[in-house]
Amino acid sequence: MSDIGRALEAVRGRMEKACARAGRDPGGVRLVAVTKTVDAGRVREAIDAGVRDFGENYVQEARVKIDAAGAAGDVRWHMIGHIQSNKIKYIPGLFDCVHTVDRTSLLDGLERHGKPMDILFEVNLSAEETKSGTDLDGLKKMLERVSGLKYLRPVGLMTMPPYTANPEDVRGIFRQLREVRDGVNAQFGLAMKELSMGMSSDFEVAIEEGATMVRIGTALFGERI
Repeated sequence: MSDIGRALEAVRGRMEKACARAGRDPGGVRLVAVTKTVDAGRVREAIDAGVRDFGENYVQEARVKIDAAGAAGDVRWHMIGHIQSNKIKYIPGLFDCVHTVDRTSLLDGLERHGKPMDILFEVNLSAEETKSGTDLDGLKKMLERVSGLKYLRPVGLMTMPPYTANPEDVRGIFRQLREVRDGVNAQFGLAMKELSMGMSSDFEVAIEEGATMVRIGTALFGERI
């Protein structure tokens, strides 16, 4: 078994234990392997080990890597980084799912390309100026447009809490995202299920609070150089 295979086995074991503590079915949590700065060869190793969902932060890196990795047909690519306006045109051709819709111009820009895609709305619950994401008012403005969408499928919310050595410090943010999702579903008559939250340092707490997608990089591929 490769190093990545062993790391994947360990992460999945931790995910299963977190699900057990929360009384959840492990099948309800998807692992998205974050491949920022990870070369295409190691992405291929991860595919061979059984990973089927990959997250990229930068369009320019993804354009090279997705093709070079020679991914199997059942592999899904997720855009998990902030999207600059001049990069919107590349997103439909590269990704199956976008986690970082945070403004109406991005929502409208993706819709204009006419490709069916799953989207999640990024919400900045920590109010950190250095992080992307909309506030609750901005989220509601975007959701007011959902009924007019033909190609984009709103499936959930995403957040990125502050880094902390103690994952318990951000449990409240994960819980709040779940509550926001449930609240806007009721307000707008939606059935969004996804919660993209939790990374290598805090994914177990995120799962306990309802995460359906965890974005794991370091725990799979090691520290970035």
